[in-house]
Amino acid sequence: MRFLHCSDVHITADYFSLPFLRLGWRRWIAMAELSVGGRTKAYARAPQTLAAIASDAEQHGVDHFILSGDVTAYALEPEFQLARASLGALAEDPGRCTVIPGNHDVFTPGSHRANRFARHFGHLLESDFPEHRREGPFPFVRRVGTEAAVVGLLSARVPFLPGIAHGHIGPAQLDGLAAVVKDPRLAGRALLVVVHHAPLTHRGRADSYFHGLRDAPELFRLLPGPRYAVLHGHIHHRYHHPATAERPHVFSAGSSTQRGREGYWVIEVKDGQVLGGQKHVPGGAVH
Repeated sequence: MRFLHCSDVHITADYFSLPFLRLGWRRWIAMAELSVGGRTKAYARAPQTLAAIASDAEQHGVDHFILSGDVTAYALEPEFQLARASLGALAEDPGRCTVIPGNHDVFTPGSHRANRFARHFGHLLESDFPEHRREGPFPFVRRVGTEAAVVGLLSARVPFLPGIAHGHIGPAQLDGLAAVVKDPRLAGRALLVVVHHAPLTHRGRADSYFHGLRDAPELFRLLPGPRYAVLHGHIHHRYHHPATAERPHVFSAGSSTQRGREGYWVIEVKDGQVLGGQKHVPGGAVH
């Protein structure tokens, strides 16, 4: 079986053409990142690149498409609309596609209260086993074929201030995940657990206090060995840490649409085990 994993596509509206007062003070601060920091140029072609990755999913014949958060730049309604349109038919089918929110998708309290992510992608949070939910729709479980299941977790919270971008899953969702792992209906299946924040950096270390996944050790304790994989984004580097007896595979999709760093993983599953993956760039080439 094959799974396509991408992340941090950051579909970006034209912020400088929008009414300044309606953007709010959090986005005023973020506009420095868009202009001086170069994010506007880096993601100018993000919609086209995401559409190309969605097309690649068909070419690779993948069984499921996974986007592990940061669909938008700063959670504006037009960004969600364009992201949904870029994914095309994939985004219509929970059986073929999973999308979870990242911290940029809940960037402001207003975007969170308006349920912007859920309005466009909430149908992709459906669960085959809703009894394991603990926090809204999370964790959700979706069986894929006969050999695998995708599990979605929420780590993205509305930041207290821009620039504070850590995440946590929380004990309630971890309790739900423990129930998922023990569920006999999933016996013999590989479990691909999708969360936005990174449990490990590309160097194999915990991320910084204000950027990392704070309960990564608790997550790892539930997922030992090659039956399991954690698929994440948040860090804009693409890397893989193979599974050990103590922890799962860890796949970072990096930023799949960032100019000069475009790409994604195709992850292989066989006989209920995660074998590894290959990096690809949009258009089908292998790194």
